[in-house]
Amino acid sequence: MNKKTLSIISYITIIGWVIAYVNYNKLTVKDSLTRFHLKQGLGIAILGIIISVALTIIAAVVPTLASILSLVNLVVLVLWIMGIINANNEQEIPVPVVGKLFTDKFDFIK
Repeated sequence: MNKKTLSIISYITIIGWVIAYVNYNKLTVKDSLTRFHLKQGLGIAILGIIISVALTIIAAVVPTLASILSLVNLVVLVLWIMGIINANNEQEIPVPVVGKLFTDKFDFIK
């Protein structure tokens, strides 16, 4: 797989991220584009899990807020779509708001 394909796959669920990560580690020449999008994709996936767990707890405590707060999950979807668009255009642009948090994290991705 080429770097563009791996970058796009890294955003498609956590299973897609694992596939992209394994294939990235098989490459003899590591590129910064795939590394960048692997970090962004993992960060967004972790953020999505945290938001889902928090919203589930809040919905269990205050059921009337569940439908309103469920719209927060759309923010994660929008971030994923923006990441995929950036990967498709081969740009290393962090996703808005939270993307810069992930650029210097996840040092195991080399």
